[in-house]
Amino acid sequence: MNNQQKKDFVTLEILQTIEIKSDITQRHLANKLDVALGLANSYLKRCVRKGLVKVQQAPANRYLYYLTPRGFTEKSRLTAEYLSASFSFYHQASDSLTDIFNDCEAKKLKRVVFFGVSELAEIASVRINEHDLSIVGTWDPENNISRYLNHALWNNYSDVPGHDVCILTALDKVNRYYSLLIDKSDKDKVMVPSILGITYRK
Repeated sequence: MNNQQKKDFVTLEILQTIEIKSDITQRHLANKLDVALGLANSYLKRCVRKGLVKVQQAPANRYLYYLTPRGFTEKSRLTAEYLSASFSFYHQASDSLTDIFNDCEAKKLKRVVFFGVSELAEIASVRINEHDLSIVGTWDPENNISRYLNHALWNNYSDVPGHDVCILTALDKVNRYYSLLIDKSDKDKVMVPSILGITYRK
């Protein structure tokens, strides 16, 4: 996701949230967007400047936010774009994962570990069922949950049990995760979906 796509996604989140709850606070909005309060305020002001949102002062120093007609139009446009991009991503991810799973079967590699909690890992967990392969679990050093996709999740590579291949499924910090994977794992066990745009080393 490039910078413009991120801005569009945040804008869509703001517009959808305001449509549901006009008396939303900036702190609540920041929590929903998972960003700092100041950044949420900046995004909200941007929506106001663009004429997407109207602000009205309410009692007790509170504010009410409403979508303008332009805001409703923009929300519809961004929703359509987001859905289109989501479907496109799903198909591209599915194709690149199918290539990897076919390669695994050809090489008789059965036990698969995913590296990185993400939508890509979720798609992989669905598409792997079309192949004679099994998920061992997920390795993710920055996630504290103990289970993911109905399998174990480990923070440390040393805790990962025996496996034949480790597939990079991270979507954020991809290059850093890839470098970590190469450093920690046997290079012959590393596979990278083409959708990530990384040519992995052997």
